[in-house]
Amino acid sequence: MNAADLSPTYDLVVIGGGPAGLAAAALAARAGVQTVLFDENPGLGGQIYRGIAANPMSNRAILGDDYWAGAALVAEVKASGATIANGATVWSLDPTLLVGVSIAGQARLLKAKRVIIATGSLERPFPVAGWTLPGVMTAGAAQTALKAQGLVPSGRTVMAGAGPLLWLLAAQLLRAGGRIEAILDTMPRVNWLRAAMHLPDFALSPYWSKGLTLLREVKAKVPVIRVNSVAAEGKDKLAEVVFGTGAGERRMKADLLLLHQGVVPNVNLALAAGVSHRWNGRQLCFEPIVDADFATSVPGIAVAGDGAGIAGGTAAAERGRIAAIAAVRELTPGAALPQVQTIRQKLSREEAGRAFLDMLYQPAPEFRRPVGDTIVCRCEEVTAKQVRDTADLGCEGPNQMKAFLRCGMGPCQGRLCGLTVTELIAEQRRSTPEEVGYYRLRPPVKPITLAELASLPISDSERKAVER
Repeated sequence: MNAADLSPTYDLVVIGGGPAGLAAAALAARAGVQTVLFDENPGLGGQIYRGIAANPMSNRAILGDDYWAGAALVAEVKASGATIANGATVWSLDPTLLVGVSIAGQARLLKAKRVIIATGSLERPFPVAGWTLPGVMTAGAAQTALKAQGLVPSGRTVMAGAGPLLWLLAAQLLRAGGRIEAILDTMPRVNWLRAAMHLPDFALSPYWSKGLTLLREVKAKVPVIRVNSVAAEGKDKLAEVVFGTGAGERRMKADLLLLHQGVVPNVNLALAAGVSHRWNGRQLCFEPIVDADFATSVPGIAVAGDGAGIAGGTAAAERGRIAAIAAVRELTPGAALPQVQTIRQKLSREEAGRAFLDMLYQPAPEFRRPVGDTIVCRCEEVTAKQVRDTADLGCEGPNQMKAFLRCGMGPCQGRLCGLTVTELIAEQRRSTPEEVGYYRLRPPVKPITLAELASLPISDSERKAVER
């Protein structure tokens, strides 16, 4: 699809082709609502089901049954009648529901009656010394390479961090014939005590048996070392991983270091649209304030999936359906729809035990709030010491920090530093992340070229006004 093929208006715009967006677009289109689904990737699936429609792997056991379940969602949306635009970057969304999108170098502005943001999650920043070295990447990036291209690391691979994705990726790499030298477990022991009160709910959830099976599979093949510090060292690329244990500092030769300490909602587009957010003290991140139908503070805009708070892929799909039902009821009151209460019950089952996972894998302060010359803002090469010193000078928040240090003003627009900067300022000023706040986002929320902006259609009256 080209940008010129887009309609100037749509009843429903769904942004994001992961489980929430797929489920929402399919349900709404089947109900007769004029729906367009925008996703910036070449194929549908999002991160969870990335490459599902053209996966290069012949052995389905490598990625597991949960991954392949995404094929049904993709087939459903393709058969629904929804307009699907891949390679589409949504760079603007305002409170009037005007959507800015670019496809193949051409930008367009279109009007929506309802919008569902389903942009999913991002990996939490993991700022450690040396994390900008070639050879250091996130676990999510390695999983993307595995799903989309079938690529498996061939050198000495070390994984560090905590969280379900870390263990899932380890299992997938091992099944694909990869080798992992060690997993450096950064999870604090005290987390077990904090999570214990939520264990009964987790034991009743679908994740209980899956999680235990996954841990046994990985630990049978890979040494797991509990650590209290991690750093990457090397001259031009990664050469060693340095880590601290109760017995002192150790070093391990490595060609690849995969970092991960959980995922957080991708809030940039919702923030730019004016959606109200709050600090989630359990998941340690900002999330949009939504109601039971995932509607936000901006009329007509809903946020579904992990973008509304981390809950996993299956829960994300149910959230997308609930948000779509609410949109269809507003747009086409007489449309035939599934029973929303049944979907809410499914969602409740999927979310059961989430509190246990949140508390168990809550990252330690030392891995969220670095010190010294550790880079915090990768785009502008700002260090933790610079952020802390500027906060001590009286800088009260991330937006003021931009004027001092340009934090969050690079191509990623704060995705890799936002939470870190907020927490560092809060710590230095003896405040809270909620009081400090997050970056103020403005369009474009994704990098676009001047040529793309120049390609926006101009009306005759607008052209004449310029010519005069």
